[in-house]
Amino acid sequence: MRRRGAVSLIHPTAIIDKSAELIGNVTVGPYSVIGPEVTINSGTVIGSHVVVKGPTSIGKDNTIYQFTSIGENPQDKKYANEITRLEIGDRNTIREFATMHRGTKQDRSVTKIGNDNLFMAYTHVAHDCVIGDHVIMANGASLAGHVQLHSHAILGGFTLVHQFTKIGQYSFAAMGSAITQDIPPYVMVGGKPTRPHGINSVGMERSGITAEDIRLIRKAYKMIYKMNLRLEDAIDQMEDIAGDSKELSMMVNFLRNVSRGILR
Repeated sequence: MRRRGAVSLIHPTAIIDKSAELIGNVTVGPYSVIGPEVTINSGTVIGSHVVVKGPTSIGKDNTIYQFTSIGENPQDKKYANEITRLEIGDRNTIREFATMHRGTKQDRSVTKIGNDNLFMAYTHVAHDCVIGDHVIMANGASLAGHVQLHSHAILGGFTLVHQFTKIGQYSFAAMGSAITQDIPPYVMVGGKPTRPHGINSVGMERSGITAEDIRLIRKAYKMIYKMNLRLEDAIDQMEDIAGDSKELSMMVNFLRNVSRGILR
Protein backbone atom coordinates (compact mmCIF):
# COMPACT_ATOMS: atom_id res chain seq x y z
CA MET A 1 0.00 0.00 0.00
CA ARG A 2 1.25 3.45 -0.92
CA ARG A 3 0.23 6.45 1.16
CA ARG A 4 0.47 10.13 0.26
CA GLY A 5 -0.37 13.07 2.52
CA ALA A 6 -2.14 12.78 5.85
CA VAL A 7 -2.19 9.51 7.78
CA SER A 8 -5.01 7.16 6.77
CA LEU A 9 -7.13 5.35 9.36
CA ILE A 10 -6.85 1.66 8.48
CA HIS A 11 -8.45 -0.99 10.67
CA PRO A 12 -5.95 -3.78 11.45
CA THR A 13 -8.24 -6.44 9.95
CA ALA A 14 -8.47 -4.67 6.56
CA ILE A 15 -6.48 -6.21 3.69
CA ILE A 16 -4.91 -3.67 1.34
CA ASP A 17 -2.82 -4.66 -1.67
CA LYS A 18 0.68 -3.22 -1.83
CA SER A 19 -0.08 -1.55 -5.18
CA ALA A 20 -3.19 0.26 -3.88
CA GLU A 21 -2.72 3.99 -3.32
CA LEU A 22 -4.42 5.89 -0.49
CA ILE A 23 -4.09 9.66 -0.79
CA GLY A 24 -4.64 11.78 2.32
CA ASN A 25 -6.92 10.85 5.21
CA VAL A 26 -8.70 7.78 3.86
CA THR A 27 -10.59 5.57 6.31
CA VAL A 28 -10.88 1.79 5.74
CA GLY A 29 -13.09 -0.21 8.10
CA PRO A 30 -12.85 -3.74 9.50
CA TYR A 31 -12.46 -6.71 7.14
CA SER A 32 -12.56 -4.60 3.97
CA VAL A 33 -10.42 -5.69 1.02
CA ILE A 34 -8.73 -3.13 -1.23
CA GLY A 35 -7.24 -4.85 -4.27
CA PRO A 36 -4.40 -4.03 -6.67
CA GLU A 37 -4.51 -0.90 -8.85
CA VAL A 38 -7.00 0.92 -6.65
CA THR A 39 -6.61 4.63 -5.92
CA ILE A 40 -8.66 6.23 -3.12
CA ASN A 41 -8.52 9.97 -2.53
CA SER A 42 -8.61 12.08 0.62
CA GLY A 43 -11.68 12.17 2.83
CA THR A 44 -13.21 8.97 1.50
CA VAL A 45 -14.58 6.58 4.11
CA ILE A 46 -14.71 2.86 3.31
CA GLY A 47 -16.95 0.98 5.75
CA SER A 48 -16.57 -2.58 6.98
CA HIS A 49 -16.68 -5.66 4.73
CA VAL A 50 -16.30 -3.61 1.53
CA VAL A 51 -14.51 -5.12 -1.48
CA VAL A 52 -12.84 -2.76 -3.98
CA LYS A 53 -11.23 -4.36 -7.04
CA GLY A 54 -9.05 -2.51 -9.54
CA PRO A 55 -8.31 -0.87 -11.78
CA THR A 56 -10.58 1.55 -9.89
CA SER A 57 -10.18 5.19 -8.92
CA ILE A 58 -12.30 6.73 -6.16
CA GLY A 59 -12.32 10.49 -5.67
CA LYS A 60 -12.55 12.67 -2.58
CA ASP A 61 -15.04 12.62 0.31
CA ASN A 62 -17.04 9.59 -0.76
CA THR A 63 -18.83 7.47 1.83
CA ILE A 64 -19.05 3.78 0.99
CA TYR A 65 -21.10 1.68 3.38
CA GLN A 66 -20.63 -1.91 4.51
CA PHE A 67 -21.00 -4.93 2.23
CA THR A 68 -20.65 -3.04 -1.06
CA SER A 69 -18.78 -4.46 -4.07
CA ILE A 70 -16.89 -1.86 -6.08
CA GLY A 71 -14.98 -2.46 -9.34
CA GLU A 72 -15.75 -6.13 -9.82
CA ASN A 73 -15.53 -7.86 -13.23
CA PRO A 74 -18.46 -7.05 -15.52
CA GLN A 75 -21.33 -9.52 -15.82
CA ASP A 76 -20.81 -9.82 -19.57
CA LYS A 77 -20.14 -13.19 -21.23
CA LYS A 78 -17.89 -11.44 -23.77
CA TYR A 79 -15.59 -10.21 -21.01
CA ALA A 80 -12.24 -12.03 -21.20
CA ASN A 81 -10.25 -10.50 -18.34
CA GLU A 82 -9.10 -7.51 -20.37
CA ILE A 83 -7.98 -4.45 -18.39
CA THR A 84 -10.92 -2.10 -17.85
CA ARG A 85 -11.71 0.59 -15.28
CA LEU A 86 -14.21 2.03 -12.86
CA GLU A 87 -13.95 5.76 -12.12
CA ILE A 88 -15.92 7.30 -9.23
CA GLY A 89 -15.90 11.05 -8.64
CA ASP A 90 -16.28 13.04 -5.41
CA ARG A 91 -18.82 13.21 -2.56
CA ASN A 92 -20.86 10.18 -3.58
CA THR A 93 -22.81 8.15 -1.02
CA ILE A 94 -22.90 4.42 -1.77
CA ARG A 95 -25.14 2.48 0.58
CA GLU A 96 -25.22 -1.15 1.75
CA PHE A 97 -24.94 -3.99 -0.77
CA ALA A 98 -24.60 -1.67 -3.79
CA THR A 99 -22.59 -3.10 -6.71
CA MET A 100 -20.60 -1.23 -9.36
CA HIS A 101 -18.73 -3.01 -12.16
CA ARG A 102 -15.87 -2.02 -14.44
CA GLY A 103 -16.28 -1.47 -18.20
CA THR A 104 -15.69 -3.70 -21.23
CA LYS A 105 -13.60 -3.25 -24.35
CA GLN A 106 -16.78 -3.41 -26.44
CA ASP A 107 -17.49 0.13 -25.21
CA ARG A 108 -15.15 2.72 -23.67
CA SER A 109 -13.55 0.18 -21.29
CA VAL A 110 -14.68 2.33 -18.37
CA THR A 111 -17.69 2.71 -16.11
CA LYS A 112 -17.82 6.35 -15.03
CA ILE A 113 -19.65 7.92 -12.09
CA GLY A 114 -19.70 11.66 -11.44
CA ASN A 115 -20.09 13.68 -8.25
CA ASP A 116 -22.62 14.14 -5.44
CA ASN A 117 -24.72 11.08 -6.27
CA LEU A 118 -26.75 8.89 -3.89
CA PHE A 119 -26.87 5.16 -4.52
CA MET A 120 -29.22 3.59 -1.99
CA ALA A 121 -29.06 0.00 -0.74
CA TYR A 122 -28.93 -2.85 -3.27
CA THR A 123 -28.53 -0.59 -6.31
CA HIS A 124 -26.54 -1.90 -9.28
CA VAL A 125 -24.45 -0.03 -11.85
CA ALA A 126 -23.40 -2.38 -14.64
CA HIS A 127 -20.44 -2.24 -17.01
CA ASP A 128 -19.85 0.80 -19.23
CA CYS A 129 -22.54 2.95 -17.60
CA VAL A 130 -21.98 6.71 -17.48
CA ILE A 131 -23.63 8.57 -14.61
CA GLY A 132 -23.64 12.35 -14.22
CA ASP A 133 -23.88 14.43 -11.04
CA HIS A 134 -26.59 14.76 -8.34
CA VAL A 135 -28.29 11.52 -9.43
CA ILE A 136 -30.43 9.49 -7.00
CA MET A 137 -30.95 5.76 -7.41
CA ALA A 138 -33.37 4.52 -4.76
CA ASN A 139 -33.26 1.07 -3.16
CA GLY A 140 -32.94 -1.78 -5.63
CA ALA A 141 -32.77 0.35 -8.78
CA SER A 142 -30.56 -1.34 -11.39
CA LEU A 143 -28.85 -0.26 -14.60
CA ALA A 144 -27.97 -2.77 -17.30
CA GLY A 145 -24.79 -2.27 -19.34
CA HIS A 146 -24.00 0.86 -21.38
CA VAL A 147 -26.72 3.02 -19.77
CA GLN A 148 -26.28 6.80 -19.67
CA LEU A 149 -27.93 8.41 -16.64
CA HIS A 150 -27.72 12.18 -16.91
CA SER A 151 -27.35 14.66 -14.05
CA HIS A 152 -30.19 15.25 -11.56
CA ALA A 153 -32.14 12.19 -12.75
CA ILE A 154 -34.01 10.21 -10.08
CA LEU A 155 -34.84 6.51 -10.28
CA GLY A 156 -37.44 5.25 -7.82
CA GLY A 157 -37.04 2.03 -5.90
CA PHE A 158 -36.66 -1.16 -7.97
CA THR A 159 -36.56 0.70 -11.28
CA LEU A 160 -34.95 -1.42 -14.01
CA VAL A 161 -33.20 0.12 -17.00
CA HIS A 162 -32.52 -1.75 -20.26
CA GLN A 163 -29.00 -1.78 -21.73
CA PHE A 164 -27.91 1.10 -24.00
CA THR A 165 -30.75 3.31 -22.72
CA LYS A 166 -30.26 7.05 -22.14
CA ILE A 167 -32.10 8.84 -19.33
CA GLY A 168 -32.12 12.63 -19.56
CA GLN A 169 -31.37 15.22 -16.91
CA TYR A 170 -34.04 16.02 -14.30
CA SER A 171 -36.12 13.04 -15.41
CA PHE A 172 -37.99 11.07 -12.76
CA ALA A 173 -38.95 7.39 -12.78
CA ALA A 174 -41.55 6.21 -10.27
CA MET A 175 -41.09 3.11 -8.12
CA GLY A 176 -40.94 -0.12 -10.08
CA SER A 177 -40.55 1.47 -13.52
CA ALA A 178 -39.30 -0.75 -16.35
CA ILE A 179 -37.44 1.52 -18.76
CA THR A 180 -36.74 0.01 -22.18
CA GLN A 181 -36.38 3.17 -24.28
CA ASP A 182 -34.77 6.57 -23.82
CA ILE A 183 -36.38 9.06 -21.42
CA PRO A 184 -36.14 12.71 -22.53
CA PRO A 185 -34.89 15.30 -20.03
CA TYR A 186 -37.42 16.63 -17.50
CA VAL A 187 -39.98 13.87 -18.19
CA MET A 188 -41.64 11.80 -15.45
CA VAL A 189 -42.46 8.14 -16.15
CA GLY A 190 -44.19 5.40 -14.20
CA GLY A 191 -46.91 2.79 -14.14
CA LYS A 192 -47.22 -0.70 -15.61
CA PRO A 193 -46.45 -0.62 -18.44
CA THR A 194 -44.20 2.37 -17.87
CA ARG A 195 -45.43 5.47 -19.66
CA PRO A 196 -44.72 9.25 -19.58
CA HIS A 197 -46.72 11.28 -17.05
CA GLY A 198 -45.84 14.96 -17.55
CA ILE A 199 -42.74 16.92 -16.63
CA ASN A 200 -40.76 17.05 -13.40
CA SER A 201 -41.72 20.66 -12.66
CA VAL A 202 -41.13 20.30 -8.90
CA GLY A 203 -37.58 19.07 -9.40
CA MET A 204 -36.92 21.83 -11.91
CA GLU A 205 -38.23 24.53 -9.56
CA ARG A 206 -36.12 23.21 -6.68
CA SER A 207 -33.04 23.41 -8.89
CA GLY A 208 -33.69 27.04 -9.80
CA ILE A 209 -34.83 26.55 -13.40
CA THR A 210 -36.84 29.60 -14.40
CA ALA A 211 -40.61 29.68 -14.77
CA GLU A 212 -40.19 30.59 -18.45
CA ASP A 213 -37.97 27.58 -19.11
CA ILE A 214 -40.49 25.35 -17.33
CA ARG A 215 -43.26 26.80 -19.50
CA LEU A 216 -41.25 26.00 -22.64
CA ILE A 217 -40.48 22.47 -21.45
CA ARG A 218 -44.18 21.89 -20.74
CA LYS A 219 -45.03 23.10 -24.24
CA ALA A 220 -42.35 20.83 -25.72
CA TYR A 221 -43.79 17.87 -23.78
CA LYS A 222 -47.16 18.49 -25.44
CA MET A 223 -45.48 18.55 -28.85
CA ILE A 224 -43.84 15.19 -28.19
CA TYR A 225 -46.68 13.39 -26.45
CA LYS A 226 -50.01 15.16 -27.06
CA MET A 227 -50.08 16.42 -30.65
CA ASN A 228 -49.63 13.13 -32.57
CA LEU A 229 -46.51 14.49 -34.29
CA ARG A 230 -43.66 12.43 -35.64
CA LEU A 231 -40.68 12.87 -33.34
CA GLU A 232 -38.72 14.64 -36.09
CA ASP A 233 -41.54 17.16 -36.57
CA ALA A 234 -41.87 17.71 -32.83
CA ILE A 235 -38.14 18.42 -32.60
CA ASP A 236 -38.38 20.96 -35.44
CA GLN A 237 -41.21 22.78 -33.66
CA MET A 238 -39.26 22.73 -30.39
CA GLU A 239 -36.30 24.35 -32.12
CA ASP A 240 -38.61 27.08 -33.42
CA ILE A 241 -39.62 28.09 -29.88
CA ALA A 242 -36.32 27.42 -28.08
CA GLY A 243 -34.83 30.89 -28.55
CA ASP A 244 -32.19 31.45 -25.85
CA SER A 245 -33.48 28.68 -23.59
CA LYS A 246 -30.51 26.52 -22.60
CA GLU A 247 -32.86 23.96 -21.06
CA LEU A 248 -35.01 23.46 -24.13
CA SER A 249 -31.97 23.44 -26.43
CA MET A 250 -30.50 20.66 -24.29
CA MET A 251 -33.73 18.70 -24.62
CA VAL A 252 -33.64 19.12 -28.42
CA ASN A 253 -30.03 17.93 -28.53
CA PHE A 254 -30.91 14.86 -26.45
CA LEU A 255 -33.80 13.96 -28.75
CA ARG A 256 -31.62 14.27 -31.84
CA ASN A 257 -29.25 11.67 -30.36
CA VAL A 258 -31.59 9.01 -28.97
CA SER A 259 -30.31 5.47 -29.36
CA ARG A 260 -33.38 3.31 -28.69
CA GLY A 261 -36.24 5.65 -29.53
CA ILE A 262 -38.09 7.42 -26.71
CA LEU A 263 -40.64 5.98 -24.34
CA ARG A 264 -44.06 7.14 -25.58
